[in-house]
Amino acid sequence: MQQDLWSFSPTVTGAGQTFDVVGYHVEATDGKIGSVDEATYDVGESYLIVDTGPWIFGKKVMLPASTVTQIDPQEKKVFLSRTKQEIKDSPEFDEGAFKEPAYRTQVGDYYGRFPFGPGTL
Repeated sequence: MQQDLWSFSPTVTGAGQTFDVVGYHVEATDGKIGSVDEATYDVGESYLIVDTGPWIFGKKVMLPASTVTQIDPQEKKVFLSRTKQEIKDSPEFDEGAFKEPAYRTQVGDYYGRFPFGPGTL
């Protein structure tokens, strides 16, 4: 199941297009949380790094691609299947280790607890 966490769902509107989401606004199920700082589109290893700005005191979070439900290139927005609180409670972003397998496992274990969509905490 964890492998699927790191892939965009085939049902995501806009996924697989040729546009880059860096700079897009990010919306949780209950409101705006920040903007995309970095994104990867590697099969089975895709993620977003989101700068939360003042919302969580300027912290960044790493979100597996499976948390994305929609990409709107006209509005420059990415929509997530997680609440603000679920994102706020996620493992602390580690700039030096976020590409390491152990960190990805930690993040994957956290987001893997929510198999039935948003707000299942």
